[in-house]
Amino acid sequence: MGVPKGRRRITVAVAALLALGAVAAVGYRVLAPAEVVTPARAALPPLVTPATGVVGRLPAAPLIVDGRLRVYAAQRQLYADRPADSRHRVTPFWSYRRWPARLDGVLVTGTTVVSRWSDGKVVALDGRTGEVAWRADGPAPGEVSAARRTGAAVVWDPRGIFVAPGPGERTTLVVSGGGELRGYALADGRELWRATGGADCRTDLGTSAAGQVLSVDACAGPATVEFRDAATGVVASRWRPPGAGPEFAVTPLGCLTPRSQCRGLRTSDGRGWLVGPGGPPLAAPALDADDIILSGEFAIGVTGGVLNGREARTGRERWRRGDLGEVRVIAVEPGRVHVLTPERDLITLDPRTGAQRSRFPLTVGEDGIGWTPGLAYAVDGYVAVERLRERARPEDDDQGWFLTSEPVVLAVT
Repeated sequence: MGVPKGRRRITVAVAALLALGAVAAVGYRVLAPAEVVTPARAALPPLVTPATGVVGRLPAAPLIVDGRLRVYAAQRQLYADRPADSRHRVTPFWSYRRWPARLDGVLVTGTTVVSRWSDGKVVALDGRTGEVAWRADGPAPGEVSAARRTGAAVVWDPRGIFVAPGPGERTTLVVSGGGELRGYALADGRELWRATGGADCRTDLGTSAAGQVLSVDACAGPATVEFRDAATGVVASRWRPPGAGPEFAVTPLGCLTPRSQCRGLRTSDGRGWLVGPGGPPLAAPALDADDIILSGEFAIGVTGGVLNGREARTGRERWRRGDLGEVRVIAVEPGRVHVLTPERDLITLDPRTGAQRSRFPLTVGEDGIGWTPGLAYAVDGYVAVERLRERARPEDDDQGWFLTSEPVVLAVT
């Protein structure tokens, strides 16, 4: 005896609704906004002094935290491995993931890892454990550029996220986006101030070592550099280079981390300037050339095939190294200048004296020396460099852009 036709239709409809409900539930679980925190479940590795030389090669660009861990960025994830001098990338020590937001930038200060996301969220993690220290709403960064496979642009060259020193050793985190600036207490994420307006006429450059936020403002007249107190958000002074035209661009120099705690500026008319705690920037002709690097108080560059160091303030030459050949400065950090020779030797010098601290081939296995340096990073004596194919072009895909599947070489100087 069969089931009546009407009842069969009802049964089919109910089954369809249940199936749709199940699909919707699964879809929600997969697609709904989510945060997944996987903290460390083991002790930190001991702090050691690794041997000088090449450590190994990695598929992703690392940030060194506390001399013990390495932190990496993926499209929607931050994760760490250990120890810092491991030859290869290993199983994650901790991991933090958000969905569907994309990671826009990462900055490390002390043991705090600050991440900025495409939806404007700012999340600070304890870099030693991966646990969330605080979360805050921030200005959205706008369109998030697609990073290449190593993630180097996200961790070594983040945009719109800076730190600045403040009174009482309190550090301010500054986040910029969509014409808006916000300042936060790095310790707990409290919003300290915000400044709005200027999406199309203000360019936020970074912060100075003296605790100022630097911006170029052309909203109410000719372009002017604003110096804003990072702790309060109050504009303390404005400055235009003598003889500047109605528009100009500015590049920060001598920054401790990308665009943070910078000591100098270079304006688009080719003039260099030193930024201090008070008063207008001071002219520093030693910084005028585009390829000059500011390391502390010293201007480092190659002139006529000779690497030299000059006092940035006076231009007086302090040292020269004509024995190194046509080297290229790839990274600087406090007390170290890292240069690369055509033979791919990595040489580390003291920026004050030019004295050599270390020298060794920046080569791994059978990879050879037929590569070009890409983005580079240096902290606490560690140096990491992207290796690009010699004929790589910006329009190439990652396979045509990078030398190998593990294009990042990590070394200790």
